[in-house]
Amino acid sequence: MSETVEKDPTEKTKRARVTTRRKRVSKRVTMTDIARAAGCSQATVSFVLNKTPGIKLAAETRERVIEAARTLGYAAPSFAHMEPGEAHIPRIEGKIGFVVDQLATSPEAVVAIEGARQASWNAGNIILVAQTLNDPEMEPRTIHALREQGISALIYMAIFTREVVLPKAVYELDVPVILLNCYSADHAFPAVVPSEIAGGQHSTRHLIHHGHRRIGTITGEPWMEAAKDRLKGYRRALATADIPFDRQLVIEGDWSASAGYAATRKLLELDDRPTAIFCQNDRTAIGCYEALKEAGLRIPEDISVIGYDDEEISRHLHPQLSTSVLPHRAMGRWAIEQLDSYLHNPAKRYPVTKLECPLVERLSVTDCADRKAAYR
Repeated sequence: MSETVEKDPTEKTKRARVTTRRKRVSKRVTMTDIARAAGCSQATVSFVLNKTPGIKLAAETRERVIEAARTLGYAAPSFAHMEPGEAHIPRIEGKIGFVVDQLATSPEAVVAIEGARQASWNAGNIILVAQTLNDPEMEPRTIHALREQGISALIYMAIFTREVVLPKAVYELDVPVILLNCYSADHAFPAVVPSEIAGGQHSTRHLIHHGHRRIGTITGEPWMEAAKDRLKGYRRALATADIPFDRQLVIEGDWSASAGYAATRKLLELDDRPTAIFCQNDRTAIGCYEALKEAGLRIPEDISVIGYDDEEISRHLHPQLSTSVLPHRAMGRWAIEQLDSYLHNPAKRYPVTKLECPLVERLSVTDCADRKAAYR
């Protein structure tokens, strides 16, 4: 009987497969193996499997790493119960306080709150929101009131990206604290802000990629970090492309549509006017559009325009506005995901995490006329 089985080629194939599987099982699967299978770096695998805080990876990348690890039979305590695409849910129970200086004047706070809610919803957490207006008396009272409500964590948000001086009441809390869109000089708490320099650089580089070399920009108020950093990004992109910086092409604004309109008219009065304009927020772009159309110029055929913030209006302008996303929703999720990290490292000095401002390409940017002529 044994001889018959040995001569059966089908049975030999089965035995060979079993032997191969045994060899695979006996071989210890490493992160290098997973990285090779997932098509990414070993560092990325480590970040995913160890749930490293402060690292922003695309959901698709995370899923690819998790699936590769499962396929190869990799096992680790922190990985055993993770499903592809599953967000990390912190071990925080009950209520999470969310304090913001201004709630009604702009959509950023609402978007961030929604991101936090989405990240904590499955854990059954309730988000308690309070506005303080930075009032030196009401802010500490608000924080104490939230603590009396039994919050298990506090997210402290500023509408304008900046360094904040936290009230003593924050340091007195015995629950995790996360700073959103702001940071403190002592780095006592995890903090997250948009990567504004990279965002300004990416926006300008996008225009350069389309052949533009005369690129005007309309800034926000210069005392604001967002305005300073976006301008730094603009200048870096020009320098990288060996395009000389021209002070005449930089017009100071105040984030408003009327400022965008006035600044665009100034740019159009230049002897060598720009072929593209980087409006450093979408509201400025609204005024820019009006000034260009009033001057009889077509967007993007005669002049390209790019915005920043990706507000709802950007989808409804004609043509639709290319712009960058302010990652407040992602920042809200990030804040929730860091709660466990803070619990485990209450005395740690935390770096400021910066999240990418992705570019959304729509219809307001096209190749420079000079480049088009060269193609003919």
